Amino acid sequence: MPYPIRITIEDLVLRAELFETECGRRIYESLPLEAEIQEWGDEFYFRVPVDCEPDETYTLEVRVGDIGYWPPGRALAIFFGPTPASTGPDPVPASEVNLVGRLLDDPSHLKKVKGARLLRLEPV
Repeated sequence: MPYPIRITIEDLVLRAELFETECGRRIYESLPLEAEIQEWGDEFYFRVPVDCEPDETYTLEVRVGDIGYWPPGRALAIFFGPTPASTGPDPVPASEVNLVGRLLDDPSHLKKVKGARLLRLEPV
């Protein structure tokens, strides 16, 4: 069963889940956490206190609503639209990520909180 989490940014609260992978489990076990948000197009990313190697989900192919773990930066990325690497409407990460989760609520709501500074992840 996936691990249910809640993402809070300012007054926006979204439901999400982390997958039952080794990396997803490690991230879930590190919660709750607060992090400073960085933006790259329509992608929020932030450091997490987890160190995972690339796994069987390691890919450049992500969709809107996916949550990826970026091993070189020990960071999570939440994709909600095109990034600077995109050539169309789909997000493209800067480099491969482990797919570790997905948003259960509408990812387009994240556009309303662009420019926010802090994000909170917590287990549900």
